[in-house]
Amino acid sequence: MFVSINWIKEYVDLEGLDIEKLISSFTLATAEVEDIFYKGRDIEKVVIGQILTVKDHPENEKFKKPIHLLTVDAGDRVCNIVCAAPNVREGMKIPLALAGGRVPGGEITLAKVYGFESEGMCCSAYELGLSDDKSGLMELPADAPVGKDIKEVYPVEDIIFEVDNKSLTNRPDLWGHYGIAREFAALTGRELKPLDLASLDYDGTDKTEITIGREDLVYRYACLKMENITVNVSPVAMQIRLYYCGMRPINLLADVTNYIMLEIGQPTHAFDANKISNIVVTTPDEPIQFTTLDGVERNIDTDTLMIWNGTTPVAIAGIMGGLDSEIVGSTDSVVLESANFNGVSIRKSASRLNHRTDASARYEKMLDPELVEYAVKRFVKLVKQADPGARVASLMNDKYVSHYDRITITFDKAYVDRYTGIDISNERIINTLTALGFGVTFDGSVFTVDVPSWRATKDVTMKADIIEEITRIYGYDNFLITTTRSPLKPVRISKQKNEDYEVKDILVKKYSFNEVHSYVWCDGKKYRKLGIEVEDNVKVINIDNPDNSVLRNSMIPTMLAAVSENKDYADTFGVFEIGRVVNGTGSDGLCVEEKHLGAVLYSKATDEKTIYLKGVEIVNCLASLIKQKSVQYEKIAVRHNWQHPKNTASISIDGKEVGVINALYPTNRVKIDKNAAVVCIEINMDAFTALSASAVQFEEPSVQQATYYDLSLVVPENVRYSQIEKAWSDLGIAELESVKLIDLFDRANIKSITLRFNFSSHERTLGMEEVQAWIDSIVANLGTIGVALRA
Repeated sequence: MFVSINWIKEYVDLEGLDIEKLISSFTLATAEVEDIFYKGRDIEKVVIGQILTVKDHPENEKFKKPIHLLTVDAGDRVCNIVCAAPNVREGMKIPLALAGGRVPGGEITLAKVYGFESEGMCCSAYELGLSDDKSGLMELPADAPVGKDIKEVYPVEDIIFEVDNKSLTNRPDLWGHYGIAREFAALTGRELKPLDLASLDYDGTDKTEITIGREDLVYRYACLKMENITVNVSPVAMQIRLYYCGMRPINLLADVTNYIMLEIGQPTHAFDANKISNIVVTTPDEPIQFTTLDGVERNIDTDTLMIWNGTTPVAIAGIMGGLDSEIVGSTDSVVLESANFNGVSIRKSASRLNHRTDASARYEKMLDPELVEYAVKRFVKLVKQADPGARVASLMNDKYVSHYDRITITFDKAYVDRYTGIDISNERIINTLTALGFGVTFDGSVFTVDVPSWRATKDVTMKADIIEEITRIYGYDNFLITTTRSPLKPVRISKQKNEDYEVKDILVKKYSFNEVHSYVWCDGKKYRKLGIEVEDNVKVINIDNPDNSVLRNSMIPTMLAAVSENKDYADTFGVFEIGRVVNGTGSDGLCVEEKHLGAVLYSKATDEKTIYLKGVEIVNCLASLIKQKSVQYEKIAVRHNWQHPKNTASISIDGKEVGVINALYPTNRVKIDKNAAVVCIEINMDAFTALSASAVQFEEPSVQQATYYDLSLVVPENVRYSQIEKAWSDLGIAELESVKLIDLFDRANIKSITLRFNFSSHERTLGMEEVQAWIDSIVANLGTIGVALRA
């Protein structure tokens, strides 16, 4: 929302104040200001001129458009001006930029234009930055004083600041200049001037009939008729303010309704009185089609509140009027609507219609119903100022259906002191709340605060809200910064939680994984994109989205969805999460929950074998956390359709299975990226933590030199790693410290692995002959199961 400082000055005296500092204070106390714009500062030596004579250029046939030679009265002299505007005429008053002056487009100089000397430039509103209208010169009123600097007559120079609308969501009173002026008055300690309202004098008894069909959606509805409106163009000052605040000037009646909305935050709508006689406010009995002011035909359902002239729809309540009842140039009488609707209803209707307007944006914030009458009186005032012959032609028919409850809050000084931690005087509390429009009484010990109507719709409801009002105007930056003196004790972290943190540290710091956070239910829509079917498991009842009804029994599909969504941001990365899975229900009917680590490695730059071995390295590293140096991997049958039948292995520690590592099944991998390698790791953290609780016996490392021996083996398809492991475990070689898989090759009917044997003794350095003897025995045992040395 754009706010004009000139407009604010009509209600609060800002003389002598630093405007930029004041806007900064507003940001700290009330709402975020996104930007400040200085309007009109680049306009110099632009005066009000009057065209005296108009002659056509003698060689007009040479030019694409007519050129005019003008003499213009500049007050202290007559200037010769060359002009191509189509709307020039004698007697017309216009902005005249004199030579040596400036407009937003640059400096004005004496120059020959189309062969004639021009002593300045007659300006359009667009050239002065006052409108988007490029069609012709800006025409000023007949009473504009010739020769006067335009900035002395009209509010051309202004400071406009833009307020972030999101910071006003819970402050419906700030959607107009008057509400913001109230904040400025409270911040500066200066008086807020009252709105200049008209009296609604009318001697007759006529009034436009109103019928409210949906009292649950209409809190207040008022209308008034005005006639004998002869002026079509709004005052220049009004047009400038509207444009600076982001609205396009249209005509007097439309501009006045927009002006009131920007001034007090209350939308209004003017109907052509010749087309309105009996207003009905209700929803349609059946879906209808309705053409709005913008010429768009819209489908209206039975939940959308409409304004009707009898049985004919004329407006979508709180959103936009209809094309058939719009005001045109010949309109001389209007029926003004000022209303207060249910904010939720307006928001839903605007959303269904995909048509959110300035009016609906305000109605959905729950406006103050008291603004309805103010808006009517302000409309009459502004129309009469612009068109003195206009008159009120009916009584104001006001249907006040639903009043907000009056809110009264009581508290004592000790409550303020306890919440703020500082001593704010009673006088300052009273002055602050009074400046903000609250009614305050103090009996020496207790404050009684009456919340004003414009803050009672959904904003201030309890004592803590009053504390916020006091402290924000006092200034959060005025609070003294003091060091906390209370003792700070470290928080005790459970062993399980601490191990979770250690696992996360390894994955993030050592392997550059990214942690994700997801829901415990399956996302069927995302799974289907990956070719993964949601497996039968415990279901959530009464859920809106059937795709999210099944609880997950594995972390991996969730991680694969995260990989798919982020694969375009990096060629190689990993994601992980420690979360809950559900494996059926127990005898008590409750879910059997387990805590699992799910991790997925993704790479377009590395082959699957390398990534798989990286996964093995990660698992071994995690095992070291629980002081376990022996991790066993055994090929197993797939348990989920996304696991690769050849490259899926169980992970066991101390003989107990704790997880699974697998390559992704090609069909699913193609759904992510056919050129990428994807490896999945899932570890049962409950089982993992239980292993860490077992006693660990310290074993002193050998000081003797170790001997390493690599064996490259060709392995039949049906041989498991556990069978291979028996080839050396059955020999009982005490000097065999460890066996590590360092290479893997698995292609059509050929599977080859390379194992690294580490031999070491605590008493002596081993000889090559005895190591070779052990290797020969191992190779012999391997031969019995069909495993041979690779040639």
